[in-house]
Amino acid sequence: MDAKEKPNTYDIVDAAFTQENGVMILVKGHTGKKPHTCEICDATFTLKHDLKIHTRIHTGEKPFKCETCDAAFTTKSNLQVHTRIHTEENPYKCEICGKGFKQKQNIKTHMRKHTGEKPYKCEICRADFAQKLSLINHLRLHTGEKPYKCEICETGFKLKHQLKIHMKIHTGEKSYKCETCDAAFTQRSHLQVHMRIHTGEKQYKCEACGKDFNQKQALDSHMRIHTGEKPYNCEICGADFTQRFTLKVHVRSHTGEKPYMCVICGADFSQKNSLNIHMRIHTGDKPYKCETCDAAFTSSSNLQVHKRIHTGVKQFNCGICGKDFNQKRDLKVHMRSHTGEKPFKCDICGANFTHKHSLRIHERLHIREKAVIDDVLHATGKYTYILAWNNTQERNHASVRGDVLLSPGEDT
Repeated sequence: MDAKEKPNTYDIVDAAFTQENGVMILVKGHTGKKPHTCEICDATFTLKHDLKIHTRIHTGEKPFKCETCDAAFTTKSNLQVHTRIHTEENPYKCEICGKGFKQKQNIKTHMRKHTGEKPYKCEICRADFAQKLSLINHLRLHTGEKPYKCEICETGFKLKHQLKIHMKIHTGEKSYKCETCDAAFTQRSHLQVHMRIHTGEKQYKCEACGKDFNQKQALDSHMRIHTGEKPYNCEICGADFTQRFTLKVHVRSHTGEKPYMCVICGADFSQKNSLNIHMRIHTGDKPYKCETCDAAFTSSSNLQVHKRIHTGVKQFNCGICGKDFNQKRDLKVHMRSHTGEKPFKCDICGANFTHKHSLRIHERLHIREKAVIDDVLHATGKYTYILAWNNTQERNHASVRGDVLLSPGEDT
């Protein structure tokens, strides 16, 4: 080596150290080399110790056991974090809002709420995220990937904790109990939302109209009323909806699916809420009371319509003639007087009607007519009654002579 040539030196800031066989070894972190490779999945690591920990993912080994519960972990540090659940220790405090955290990593992520920093960006739709895991989960919306499968019903999930929650459907486990009533829930978040029924708390307020909600999800859905956003699209007819659940129910109008059945009369419904309302017909329950009079109703919507009798409010207006109605369905029927639409058709004679009840009245004419004919034939013993229909489905009239029904041209 030339006397003037200096040996290689390494920037201590970028260096990392590990201990192997009792000897401290300098790992040249700035070189980017990862010499330790997993033989199962080919993942690479800078330190041999990291490879050892990683291998436990494949072997299922969890050597660090919690002394309080049955939980086990692949690393000692994960066990230490878990132990804080039992001790309720939150050693990492936010200097801005005072919130405590069990892990230093969590407070770092939390600080982004105050700073607004979102360092993780989706390359497909350019959405930004404060956490890397949130980006990974978001990407599955684009790929449709559902890597977590239920072994019982094979339902797939985007997130591991979604599968864990789903499994409680099969086990029936509801570990979160309400201390005020007998309600129990599969998720802590569902219990927290439920508790607001007892406390009356509604912490989410709409800035546009001031309406309060006890769930953020309910506020987000409500905001679409103001923005006009309808992100859920029906692939069959192209209809758009503000909520995923509304789309799901709508699709049943195409498929004819009615998964909710009344155990008393066998009537089936496309929505669980419709079944609940229907059951009140059998029980006689009318929980919605009018504060002005003694009227009571099986559903909130029926009560709201009834109240307009007292207020005189008619919020549905005909854009053609200006007539007002207190129910949307009444306006819909009224519009047929302008359009000439007659959607209700008689299956017997083909007559069309504007109103469903008009069709029902008309159908009774056929029923009475048939009853009269049957009585006459039975009384006379003549069963040669001929009832013919021409190509235009207009009836060829039969003539009745005395108490005997004859076809045209027949003589006694």
